[in-house]
Amino acid sequence: MIRRLIALMILVAFTSTAAAENSAVETTPMTELPVCGTEPISIARMQWPSAAILAAIHADILSAELGCTIDIVGGDLNATTSSMAMTGRPMVAPEIWLGRVASIWNAALETGRVRQAAPTFSGGDLEAWFVPDYVAKDNPGLKSATDLMDHWQVFANGGTRASFLSCPSDWACAVINRNLVRAFGLTTRFDIIEPENRFKMDKTIAGAVSRHEPILFYYWQPNGVLAQFGFTELDMGAYDAKAVSCLASTDCVVPSPSSFPSEQVVIVISDDLFALAPAVAAYFQRATMPFEEMNRLLAEMSESGGTPEDAALSFVENRPEIWTAWLGR
Repeated sequence: MIRRLIALMILVAFTSTAAAENSAVETTPMTELPVCGTEPISIARMQWPSAAILAAIHADILSAELGCTIDIVGGDLNATTSSMAMTGRPMVAPEIWLGRVASIWNAALETGRVRQAAPTFSGGDLEAWFVPDYVAKDNPGLKSATDLMDHWQVFANGGTRASFLSCPSDWACAVINRNLVRAFGLTTRFDIIEPENRFKMDKTIAGAVSRHEPILFYYWQPNGVLAQFGFTELDMGAYDAKAVSCLASTDCVVPSPSSFPSEQVVIVISDDLFALAPAVAAYFQRATMPFEEMNRLLAEMSESGGTPEDAALSFVENRPEIWTAWLGR
Protein backbone atom coordinates (compact mmCIF):
# COMPACT_ATOMS: atom_id res chain seq x y z
CA MET A 1 0.00 0.00 0.00
CA ILE A 2 2.76 2.38 0.96
CA ARG A 3 4.66 1.50 -2.22
CA ARG A 4 1.57 2.23 -4.33
CA LEU A 5 1.10 5.58 -2.60
CA ILE A 6 4.74 6.58 -3.20
CA ALA A 7 4.48 5.56 -6.86
CA LEU A 8 1.30 7.60 -7.26
CA MET A 9 2.96 10.68 -5.71
CA ILE A 10 5.94 10.38 -8.07
CA LEU A 11 3.60 10.07 -11.08
CA VAL A 12 1.62 13.16 -10.05
CA ALA A 13 4.82 15.20 -9.53
CA PHE A 14 6.21 14.14 -12.92
CA THR A 15 2.95 14.96 -14.68
CA SER A 16 2.76 18.40 -13.03
CA THR A 17 6.36 19.22 -13.98
CA ALA A 18 5.81 18.16 -17.60
CA ALA A 19 2.62 20.21 -17.80
CA ALA A 20 4.42 23.24 -16.42
CA GLU A 21 7.23 22.82 -18.92
CA ASN A 22 4.79 22.45 -21.80
CA SER A 23 2.89 25.51 -20.61
CA ALA A 24 6.11 27.51 -20.47
CA VAL A 25 6.98 26.52 -24.04
CA GLU A 26 3.54 27.48 -25.31
CA THR A 27 3.44 30.92 -23.66
CA THR A 28 7.00 32.05 -24.55
CA PRO A 29 6.56 34.93 -27.03
CA MET A 30 8.23 34.76 -30.43
CA THR A 31 11.29 36.96 -30.86
CA GLU A 32 10.30 40.06 -32.87
CA LEU A 33 12.51 41.49 -35.58
CA PRO A 34 14.16 44.81 -34.72
CA VAL A 35 12.33 47.79 -36.25
CA CYS A 36 15.29 48.52 -38.53
CA GLY A 37 16.19 44.91 -39.28
CA THR A 38 19.43 43.16 -38.47
CA GLU A 39 21.85 45.07 -40.69
CA PRO A 40 22.50 48.71 -41.64
CA ILE A 41 20.00 50.11 -44.14
CA SER A 42 21.91 51.09 -47.27
CA ILE A 43 20.63 54.13 -49.19
CA ALA A 44 21.95 55.15 -52.61
CA ARG A 45 23.21 58.74 -52.93
CA MET A 46 23.09 59.70 -56.61
CA GLN A 47 25.31 62.41 -58.08
CA TRP A 48 22.63 65.02 -58.81
CA PRO A 49 21.54 67.45 -56.06
CA SER A 50 17.92 66.43 -55.46
CA ALA A 51 18.83 62.75 -55.07
CA ALA A 52 21.71 63.60 -52.73
CA ILE A 53 19.38 65.71 -50.58
CA LEU A 54 16.80 62.92 -50.42
CA ALA A 55 19.39 60.35 -49.33
CA ALA A 56 20.49 62.66 -46.51
CA ILE A 57 16.90 63.43 -45.46
CA HIS A 58 15.94 59.77 -45.19
CA ALA A 59 19.16 58.96 -43.34
CA ASP A 60 18.50 61.72 -40.78
CA ILE A 61 14.86 60.77 -40.19
CA LEU A 62 15.35 57.01 -39.96
CA SER A 63 18.34 57.43 -37.66
CA ALA A 64 16.72 59.94 -35.31
CA GLU A 65 13.13 58.66 -35.28
CA LEU A 66 13.51 54.89 -35.63
CA GLY A 67 17.05 54.40 -34.36
CA CYS A 68 18.27 52.84 -37.60
CA THR A 69 21.89 52.52 -38.61
CA ILE A 70 22.21 53.97 -42.10
CA ASP A 71 24.88 53.29 -44.70
CA ILE A 72 24.97 55.93 -47.45
CA VAL A 73 26.53 54.53 -50.64
CA GLY A 74 27.37 56.23 -53.91
CA GLY A 75 25.37 55.33 -56.98
CA ASP A 76 24.04 56.17 -60.40
CA LEU A 77 20.94 55.12 -62.30
CA ASN A 78 22.35 52.19 -64.25
CA ALA A 79 24.74 50.75 -61.67
CA THR A 80 22.38 51.11 -58.72
CA THR A 81 19.40 49.57 -60.50
CA SER A 82 21.53 46.66 -61.71
CA SER A 83 23.03 46.09 -58.26
CA MET A 84 19.63 46.09 -56.58
CA ALA A 85 18.38 43.56 -59.12
CA MET A 86 21.33 41.20 -58.59
CA THR A 87 22.02 41.54 -54.86
CA GLY A 88 19.16 43.47 -53.29
CA ARG A 89 21.69 46.10 -52.23
CA PRO A 90 21.57 48.99 -51.71
CA MET A 91 18.22 48.54 -50.02
CA VAL A 92 16.89 51.96 -51.07
CA ALA A 93 17.27 54.25 -54.08
CA PRO A 94 15.23 57.42 -53.40
CA GLU A 95 15.17 58.83 -56.95
CA ILE A 96 15.12 56.40 -59.89
CA TRP A 97 14.03 57.72 -63.29
CA LEU A 98 12.51 54.53 -64.70
CA GLY A 99 12.28 55.73 -68.30
CA ARG A 100 16.04 56.25 -68.43
CA VAL A 101 16.82 52.70 -67.27
CA ALA A 102 13.80 50.97 -68.79
CA SER A 103 15.51 47.78 -69.96
CA ILE A 104 17.46 47.38 -66.72
CA TRP A 105 14.35 48.08 -64.65
CA ASN A 106 12.20 45.58 -66.54
CA ALA A 107 14.87 42.92 -66.03
CA ALA A 108 15.14 43.88 -62.36
CA LEU A 109 11.42 43.37 -61.83
CA GLU A 110 11.69 39.83 -63.18
CA THR A 111 14.19 38.94 -60.45
CA GLY A 112 11.66 39.78 -57.74
CA ARG A 113 14.35 41.60 -55.75
CA VAL A 114 13.03 45.16 -56.17
CA ARG A 115 9.76 47.03 -55.78
CA GLN A 116 8.42 50.52 -56.40
CA ALA A 117 7.69 52.05 -53.02
CA ALA A 118 6.14 55.44 -53.93
CA PRO A 119 6.53 58.33 -56.39
CA THR A 120 9.58 60.38 -55.47
CA PHE A 121 7.83 63.70 -56.14
CA SER A 122 4.32 65.11 -56.26
CA GLY A 123 2.57 68.33 -57.22
CA GLY A 124 3.34 69.29 -60.80
CA ASP A 125 4.77 68.26 -64.15
CA LEU A 126 8.40 67.39 -64.68
CA GLU A 127 8.60 69.62 -67.78
CA ALA A 128 6.48 72.59 -68.81
CA TRP A 129 6.40 76.17 -70.07
CA PHE A 130 6.54 78.86 -67.40
CA VAL A 131 6.06 82.60 -66.88
CA PRO A 132 7.05 84.65 -63.81
CA ASP A 133 4.38 84.96 -61.13
CA TYR A 134 4.10 88.70 -61.77
CA VAL A 135 3.25 88.07 -65.44
CA ALA A 136 0.52 85.60 -64.44
CA LYS A 137 -0.86 88.10 -61.92
CA ASP A 138 -0.91 90.98 -64.42
CA ASN A 139 -2.47 88.81 -67.14
CA PRO A 140 -5.22 86.70 -65.54
CA GLY A 141 -6.36 85.45 -68.95
CA LEU A 142 -2.98 83.82 -69.56
CA LYS A 143 -3.32 80.37 -68.09
CA SER A 144 -2.36 77.96 -70.85
CA ALA A 145 -0.24 77.59 -73.96
CA THR A 146 -3.36 78.10 -76.06
CA ASP A 147 -3.74 81.60 -74.54
CA LEU A 148 -0.33 82.75 -75.76
CA MET A 149 -1.49 84.02 -79.14
CA ASP A 150 -3.90 86.38 -77.37
CA HIS A 151 -1.07 87.64 -75.14
CA TRP A 152 1.94 87.57 -77.47
CA GLN A 153 2.55 91.31 -77.06
CA VAL A 154 3.31 90.73 -73.37
CA PHE A 155 6.51 89.00 -74.46
CA ALA A 156 7.36 91.27 -77.42
CA ASN A 157 8.99 94.09 -75.43
CA GLY A 158 7.30 96.66 -77.65
CA GLY A 159 8.32 94.94 -80.89
CA THR A 160 6.46 92.97 -83.51
CA ARG A 161 7.80 89.57 -82.45
CA ALA A 162 7.65 87.84 -79.08
CA SER A 163 10.29 85.50 -77.67
CA PHE A 164 10.17 82.01 -76.22
CA LEU A 165 13.25 80.76 -74.36
CA SER A 166 13.79 77.08 -75.08
CA CYS A 167 16.69 74.84 -74.03
CA PRO A 168 20.09 74.31 -75.73
CA SER A 169 19.78 73.09 -79.31
CA ASP A 170 21.53 69.76 -78.65
CA TRP A 171 19.06 68.80 -75.91
CA ALA A 172 16.08 66.57 -76.75
CA CYS A 173 13.69 69.17 -75.34
CA ALA A 174 14.75 71.63 -78.06
CA VAL A 175 13.16 69.44 -80.75
CA ILE A 176 9.97 69.04 -78.73
CA ASN A 177 9.74 72.78 -78.08
CA ARG A 178 10.20 73.68 -81.75
CA ASN A 179 7.36 71.34 -82.68
CA LEU A 180 5.15 72.54 -79.82
CA VAL A 181 5.52 76.16 -80.97
CA ARG A 182 4.19 75.03 -84.34
CA ALA A 183 1.51 72.82 -82.78
CA PHE A 184 0.10 75.74 -80.75
CA GLY A 185 0.16 78.01 -83.83
CA LEU A 186 2.71 80.45 -82.39
CA THR A 187 5.18 80.69 -85.26
CA THR A 188 3.61 83.85 -86.69
CA ARG A 189 4.37 85.80 -83.50
CA PHE A 190 7.07 83.97 -81.52
CA ASP A 191 10.78 83.50 -82.13
CA ILE A 192 12.51 80.60 -80.39
CA ILE A 193 15.69 81.36 -78.48
CA GLU A 194 17.96 78.36 -77.85
CA PRO A 195 20.76 79.27 -75.41
CA GLU A 196 24.21 77.75 -75.78
CA ASN A 197 24.14 76.01 -72.43
CA ARG A 198 22.38 75.68 -69.09
CA PHE A 199 24.35 78.56 -67.58
CA LYS A 200 23.18 81.02 -70.25
CA MET A 201 19.65 79.69 -69.98
CA ASP A 202 19.56 80.40 -66.24
CA LYS A 203 21.29 83.76 -66.69
CA THR A 204 18.68 84.87 -69.23
CA ILE A 205 15.84 83.93 -66.88
CA ALA A 206 17.47 85.55 -63.87
CA GLY A 207 18.20 88.73 -65.84
CA ALA A 208 14.60 89.10 -67.01
CA VAL A 209 13.27 88.57 -63.49
CA SER A 210 15.73 91.02 -61.94
CA ARG A 211 14.46 93.66 -64.37
CA HIS A 212 10.85 92.59 -63.76
CA GLU A 213 10.45 91.85 -67.47
CA PRO A 214 8.01 89.34 -68.94
CA ILE A 215 9.59 86.10 -70.09
CA LEU A 216 8.15 82.86 -71.46
CA PHE A 217 10.43 79.87 -71.08
CA TYR A 218 10.76 76.10 -70.90
CA TYR A 219 12.03 74.50 -67.71
CA TRP A 220 11.90 71.34 -65.64
CA GLN A 221 11.73 70.32 -62.01
CA PRO A 222 12.88 69.67 -59.38
CA ASN A 223 15.03 72.75 -59.83
CA GLY A 224 16.00 75.58 -57.52
CA VAL A 225 15.49 78.25 -60.18
CA LEU A 226 11.72 77.76 -60.05
CA ALA A 227 11.62 78.40 -56.30
CA GLN A 228 14.28 81.10 -56.31
CA PHE A 229 12.22 83.56 -58.30
CA GLY A 230 8.60 82.32 -58.34
CA PHE A 231 7.06 81.09 -61.57
CA THR A 232 3.69 79.88 -62.82
CA GLU A 233 3.32 76.79 -64.98
CA LEU A 234 1.18 77.12 -68.10
CA ASP A 235 -1.36 74.40 -68.83
CA MET A 236 -0.09 72.46 -71.83
CA GLY A 237 -3.31 70.48 -72.28
CA ALA A 238 -3.85 66.75 -72.13
CA TYR A 239 -1.09 64.27 -72.76
CA ASP A 240 -1.31 62.58 -76.17
CA ALA A 241 1.14 59.70 -76.63
CA LYS A 242 0.75 59.68 -80.42
CA ALA A 243 1.31 63.43 -80.63
CA VAL A 244 4.39 63.23 -78.40
CA SER A 245 5.91 60.57 -80.64
CA CYS A 246 5.79 63.08 -83.49
CA LEU A 247 6.81 66.05 -81.34
CA ALA A 248 10.05 64.30 -80.40
CA SER A 249 11.03 63.86 -84.06
CA THR A 250 12.85 66.35 -86.26
CA ASP A 251 10.74 64.98 -89.14
CA CYS A 252 7.38 65.79 -87.53
CA VAL A 253 5.39 67.29 -90.40
CA VAL A 254 2.11 68.16 -88.70
CA PRO A 255 2.67 68.40 -84.92
CA SER A 256 -0.30 68.26 -82.55
CA PRO A 257 -0.50 69.88 -79.10
CA SER A 258 0.24 67.81 -76.02
CA SER A 259 1.68 68.20 -72.58
CA PHE A 260 5.22 66.92 -72.12
CA PRO A 261 5.63 63.18 -71.71
CA SER A 262 5.41 62.19 -68.09
CA GLU A 263 8.18 60.10 -66.61
CA GLN A 264 8.01 57.82 -63.61
CA VAL A 265 10.41 58.93 -60.91
CA VAL A 266 10.09 56.54 -58.00
CA ILE A 267 11.58 55.36 -54.73
CA VAL A 268 12.88 51.85 -55.34
CA ILE A 269 13.43 49.47 -52.41
CA SER A 270 14.72 45.94 -52.24
CA ASP A 271 12.27 43.16 -51.50
CA ASP A 272 14.48 42.22 -48.54
CA LEU A 273 13.47 45.42 -46.77
CA PHE A 274 9.87 44.23 -46.49
CA ALA A 275 11.00 41.07 -44.72
CA LEU A 276 13.78 42.54 -42.59
CA ALA A 277 12.25 45.91 -41.64
CA PRO A 278 8.59 46.23 -42.66
CA ALA A 279 8.18 49.49 -40.71
CA VAL A 280 10.99 51.06 -42.74
CA ALA A 281 9.49 49.72 -45.98
CA ALA A 282 6.16 51.31 -44.99
CA TYR A 283 7.96 54.61 -44.36
CA PHE A 284 9.27 54.65 -47.94
CA GLN A 285 5.80 53.83 -49.25
CA ARG A 286 4.69 57.20 -47.86
CA ALA A 287 7.83 59.28 -48.45
CA THR A 288 6.79 61.36 -51.49
CA MET A 289 8.36 64.82 -51.58
CA PRO A 290 6.37 67.79 -52.97
CA PHE A 291 8.10 69.38 -55.96
CA GLU A 292 7.63 72.80 -54.40
CA GLU A 293 9.54 71.75 -51.30
CA MET A 294 12.42 70.18 -53.21
CA ASN A 295 12.66 73.26 -55.43
CA ARG A 296 12.89 75.39 -52.28
CA LEU A 297 15.66 73.20 -50.84
CA LEU A 298 17.64 73.35 -54.08
CA ALA A 299 17.30 77.15 -54.19
CA GLU A 300 18.34 77.43 -50.54
CA MET A 301 21.39 75.25 -51.15
CA SER A 302 22.37 77.28 -54.21
CA GLU A 303 22.01 80.63 -52.46
CA SER A 304 23.86 79.60 -49.31
CA GLY A 305 26.55 77.49 -50.94
CA GLY A 306 25.59 74.70 -48.57
CA THR A 307 25.75 70.94 -48.99
CA PRO A 308 22.96 68.40 -49.54
CA GLU A 309 23.40 67.46 -45.89
CA ASP A 310 22.79 71.09 -44.88
CA ALA A 311 19.62 71.19 -46.98
CA ALA A 312 18.45 67.90 -45.46
CA LEU A 313 18.97 69.20 -41.92
CA SER A 314 17.01 72.36 -42.77
CA PHE A 315 14.12 70.25 -44.06
CA VAL A 316 14.05 67.95 -41.04
CA GLU A 317 14.19 70.86 -38.59
CA ASN A 318 11.68 73.12 -40.33
CA ARG A 319 9.17 70.89 -42.14
CA PRO A 320 8.02 68.18 -39.73
CA GLU A 321 4.47 68.59 -41.05
CA ILE A 322 5.68 66.86 -44.22
CA TRP A 323 7.97 64.11 -42.95
CA THR A 324 6.03 63.01 -39.87
CA ALA A 325 3.35 61.77 -42.27
CA TRP A 326 6.01 59.52 -43.83
CA LEU A 327 6.33 57.85 -40.43
CA GLY A 328 2.60 57.28 -40.32
CA ARG A 329 2.02 59.74 -37.51
